[in-house]
Amino acid sequence: MTSGTSGAGSTETSGSGDIARTLELLWDTGRRPTRGPKPTLTLDRIVEAAVQVADAEGLGGLSMRRVAAELGTGTMSLYRYVPGKGELLDLMLDRVQRRSDNPSDLGDGGWRAALEALGRTTLDLYRRHPWLLHVNQSRPVLGPSAVDGMEKILTRIRPMGLTDPELVSAVIMIDGYVVGAARTQLYEREAEHRTGLTDAEFWQAQVPVLEKAMASGRYPVMASLSEDSFGSDFDHFEFGLQRILDGLEVLVERRGRSAP
Repeated sequence: MTSGTSGAGSTETSGSGDIARTLELLWDTGRRPTRGPKPTLTLDRIVEAAVQVADAEGLGGLSMRRVAAELGTGTMSLYRYVPGKGELLDLMLDRVQRRSDNPSDLGDGGWRAALEALGRTTLDLYRRHPWLLHVNQSRPVLGPSAVDGMEKILTRIRPMGLTDPELVSAVIMIDGYVVGAARTQLYEREAEHRTGLTDAEFWQAQVPVLEKAMASGRYPVMASLSEDSFGSDFDHFEFGLQRILDGLEVLVERRGRSAP
């Protein structure tokens, strides 16, 4: 897989196609032809090819024509299976959200282990499919993969004893945190790709000016920081994730004490 930075500035919106038709395709509720020649393509193949194109070239490289070329067929043949790019994007979103049926994927412990695993697997999802960060998913069209994933995580965290809206909010909180971390990592890779400077080279170029600024006495706290304060060895993602979970644990314990 390439860096996926080509066309990274492109932005798409989930639910921009024919919602009714998208739901039919997602949930396989449309009528199927009972006669005629066996189709040479399948919807699964088309969606898989579209994901591969987006992974390699970003959303800017995604089009019905490009997917058809990936499959070695004519563009018009794709429209027999999916109305257009809007509907195809929603199918792609649901495809990449598929989770395995292995319960250990959400940790081996209680609700905290489940949310911890959710955070890590979601970060990995964005790393594997960076184009997801350029899709506005504020109004997703819910397919079987999305609903199945939500069912699994809610089942695991229900013992927290929170209200139903609070349980949903806990999942949204983790996802929002992961999106921010994943976007920062993606931007770092894009900056290196576009400038030709590694992260180390970029910061090294600023050292002479910053050393003089720190020696001026105007920034005593900054100047007193240890040399590893901004080092790459510290896992900022893991630190933030654990603090979110700590906060939720305080809430869970408080609710447990106040329960009748």
